[in-house]
Order: sequence, then structure tokens, then C-alpha cells
Amino acid sequence: MKKVVLVGATRGMGRAVARILAERGDSLFLLGRNAAELGKSAEDLSHRGPANGAPVAHAPLDLEQPGSFAAALDAASAALGGIDCVVLSAALFAQQDALEEDAELARRLLEVNFTNTIVFCEEVRRRMLASGGGTLCVFSSVAGDRGRKPVGIYGASKAGLSHYLESLDHKYREKGLVTICIKPGFVKTGMTAGLKPPPFAGEPVPVARQVVRAIDRGTPMVYAPGIWRLVMLVIQNLPRAVMRRVGF
Repeated sequence: MKKVVLVGATRGMGRAVARILAERGDSLFLLGRNAAELGKSAEDLSHRGPANGAPVAHAPLDLEQPGSFAAALDAASAALGGIDCVVLSAALFAQQDALEEDAELARRLLEVNFTNTIVFCEEVRRRMLASGGGTLCVFSSVAGDRGRKPVGIYGASKAGLSHYLESLDHKYREKGLVTICIKPGFVKTGMTAGLKPPPFAGEPVPVARQVVRAIDRGTPMVYAPGIWRLVMLVIQNLPRAVMRRVGF
């Protein structure tokens, strides 16, 4: 049974992962910025585990406020009696046109998805290495694998994050810190609501199962759904002249 801290478990992929972990009996602690949503998710998860009704605690954490990171992790560690795994699925998303028209929105997205996410991961890294190790599982995106018209700014934030996570794994796995980079493709969640899904769009629960398997096995990088590994292999090898003409 793992002691798992989840950031972003109130919706989408994070919620699906949290439910699978709860149902198999892991001890969970939720971090997020919306107290009402945290409370509802904690109540839902408390009734899904083998010990029906066992409380799931939570504490505030806002990725736009790095000053909240240490206290949030302190609260989680105290409640769980240590931390074996941290799962970070929270991020900001907006379409490229909106980001190009709103400089402040673009700044916030880049700060949350890249700078502050890495600052949070560094806080986790220091703590886990000091306590003998653990697993850090972070959601990046296939959007970071290559520059594309619809995801220029969002993709740039995820490209930087993926680079950092790979470097972290290379440097610290032998010291006990297992870093896992999840690269979701199109998954039918609230984040993608209103967007036209491709034929190979994923559903949250099967994708969440892939994520949990990666956590258990220590798989350093996972495309989810798996078909996206092949999709991105094709996209990465298209000539620039082709990429300029297509709209994906």
C-alpha cells in the first residue's frame, strides 16, 4: 500500500487515477486550490477504498503561489506518515488563439505549467531524496514533442517540462527517486471539452490504468493512450514544409 499525494485529483485524469488508487487501498492526500472541490473529491474517495469511509485528508496548494508548496507537503507528510509517491496532473490549458490575444493568460500558463511545476517538483525531489527515495509522477503532454500550430505556447511549456523530468530521472534514479513523465494525447476530459476528438481519443479510466501501471513499474515515460507513441513518431518525422501546410 502506497502513501500517495495527488495534485489535480478533483477532475479529469487526476480524479480517475485517484479513484483507482483508492479502490486498491492506497492511502491518499489531496492538494489543490479549490477547497470545495477538494472536500467533495475527498469524500468520494473515502468511500471507494477497502475500508469504506476511511477519511481522505486534503490541504490547499495553488500552483500560482509557490509559497504554498512547502506547507502543503508538510501537511501531507504529517497526515500520511511519510510520502511514497506524488502525482501531479494539474495544469493550465488554453487554445493558441486565446493565448496569442491575451498576454497575461499566456504568462500565467507558462508560469504554472513550466516554472512553478518545476519549483514544486524540486521541493518534492529534495524531500524524497532526504527520506530515502520515492516516486514522482508528472503529467506532461504529447503537445511538447514537436512544435505545432494549434499548441505553440502550451506545447512549449510541456516541452520544457518533459525535458526537465527526463533529466531528473537520469540524475537521481540510482539514488532512489523514480521520475515518471506521462504524455497524454487527446483524452476526453473537461480540459478537451468543446474540441473535436480524433479517432484515437482516449477515455479517462483506461488511461488512468496505464498511469497506475507506470507508477507501480517505475516506467520513466508513458504515452497514453499508447497509440500516441506511434502518432507522435510520425509527426516528429514530418518535414517542416509539411508541418507548415497542415493544421494539426
